[in-house]
Amino acid sequence: MSEAKLRESICRFGRSLFERGLTPGSSGNISLRLNDGGWLVTPTNASLGFLDPERITRLDAAGRLVSGDAPTKEIPLHAALYETRGSARAIVHLHSTHSVALTMLPEIDPKAALPPMTPYYVMRCGHTALLPYYRPGDPAVADAIRGLAGRYSSVLLSNHGPVVAGETLEAAVFATEELEETARLYLLLRGLNPRYLSPEQVADLVKVFGVELPRRDEAGCDHPDCHGGHKHGED
Repeated sequence: MSEAKLRESICRFGRSLFERGLTPGSSGNISLRLNDGGWLVTPTNASLGFLDPERITRLDAAGRLVSGDAPTKEIPLHAALYETRGSARAIVHLHSTHSVALTMLPEIDPKAALPPMTPYYVMRCGHTALLPYYRPGDPAVADAIRGLAGRYSSVLLSNHGPVVAGETLEAAVFATEELEETARLYLLLRGLNPRYLSPEQVADLVKVFGVELPRRDEAGCDHPDCHGGHKHGED
């Protein structure tokens, strides 16, 4: 696909996410990795609902600005996920309501923020990691992402929102939407003792659809706040 078409796809998906209320105001950002190692990324302080393809930021492989507006301040987290997740060609970061709400609950497991509630959550997101809070744009978030060693394609930033990688922009968007809907389901069913997919049903999805899930013994975050199965809110 040409760079012009890729720019248009960022704008099209961004507008769709914005119009459905999945990221308000000028929040959220999208990036695409190009064949030459450079990126296209949404600019800082830009609403995903009103992107101009000509003003999309282009960075070279070293992260230097080539053209367009100044990039989002969340470049460190995008860079770290591309660095550690070799198959990633697109990343979507939103401030979607239910995903953010999920991160504030005390019982959430940093190694698997959501249980296997639906087959499409397992197929598109696998397990989702939960990282501690960092202020937006803090370069330290990159170290936390690197601590996951590329085992997760979907990550939640506490009190902030999801960061999801995909092999295409469409795949990253669909996985982000699936994560948001699963977080919504979790909140709707919290305290009602719902029935989740069984280990055998998850194993079947893994086998049939080639889902990659981190093993529980290797799924931990290297951030000190996540050691020992720490559950946020239990300090």
